[in-house]
Amino acid sequence: PPPLAPPPASPTGAGGPTKRGRPRARQVRRVILALLVAWLAFLVIVPFLAWGKVTKTEWEPSGQRPAASDGENYLLVGSDSRADLSAEERRTLTTGNPEGQRTDTIMLLHTGSGPNLLMSIPRDSLVDIPGRGESKINAAFAFGGAPLLVQTLEQSTGIHLDGYVEIGLGGVVDMVDAVGGVEICPNKRMRDPLAGLDVQKGCQGADGTTALAYARSRKTNLKLGDVARARQQREVVKGVGRKALSPMTVLNPFRYYGLNMAVPAAFSFGEGMGKVSAGRFALALSRVNGGNGLTCGVPIRDLAVNWDEERSQSLFAKIIADDTESVGKDLCNPSGLPQ
Repeated sequence: PPPLAPPPASPTGAGGPTKRGRPRARQVRRVILALLVAWLAFLVIVPFLAWGKVTKTEWEPSGQRPAASDGENYLLVGSDSRADLSAEERRTLTTGNPEGQRTDTIMLLHTGSGPNLLMSIPRDSLVDIPGRGESKINAAFAFGGAPLLVQTLEQSTGIHLDGYVEIGLGGVVDMVDAVGGVEICPNKRMRDPLAGLDVQKGCQGADGTTALAYARSRKTNLKLGDVARARQQREVVKGVGRKALSPMTVLNPFRYYGLNMAVPAAFSFGEGMGKVSAGRFALALSRVNGGNGLTCGVPIRDLAVNWDEERSQSLFAKIIADDTESVGKDLCNPSGLPQ
């Protein structure tokens, strides 16, 4: 039989990939892989660089303390110190002069097996301060700084605190601006010249300066006063936490870098807290809204912010037992008042 003729060669581009096309595809894959590795390295290295600039604070009290329990409890303190603000910044933020140092914000954050719980403790709460007698709780910070405040809270609640985080007035502005602003939802027009606040009713975006004024204002609600302010503070904190860990923060390199680099200037972490513990704190703070967690004021019996002995001790016991799953609105609601 006659020999078989070889099959006709495919014209260039009509059949499989050409020898020239295959190397080009490999080069594209290599470039994509290199960019992915560089991006992952960026996501890891930036937090390490930021953590190297973080300041640490002595916070653990001496003497006997409550036993550690399941879950973790962090104390978040907002200091009203103006020492780190310039004269121009104090005028812009309407903060007044740098005299004394107290705590405008005191929050306890619990994270464990159940929903995360963020509880505000009004600064005017009357408690027994070791060595000082009965006084407003924010006076403990003025008398003895973080260690005395922690000792006072542990003694009053029976809750062992595992970590301490402090933020100043300027830090609030920096963090809110670093995440591109937060949403606030006042239920009425709010004007407070003493706090530098003037916002309309309804949900709206707020930059750092407006968010700080909103978190500081208590003159716009004379009935609830510090109770209303604590609710506004939780609103700002939740807004920052939600946006800080949103996909847009990770995808936007400028926001990601700016947010991480804002942390050292904004926060001071307690001695003993490492990067992992700080990361757990940040993650828990982003999960205290909606169905992800619980936010409330400490149970009080009146607007003089006297703690409700029975309800507050019941809530503290559930936190100690890491049983936030069974916490209802009778114990955890925005005002802390009986429902």
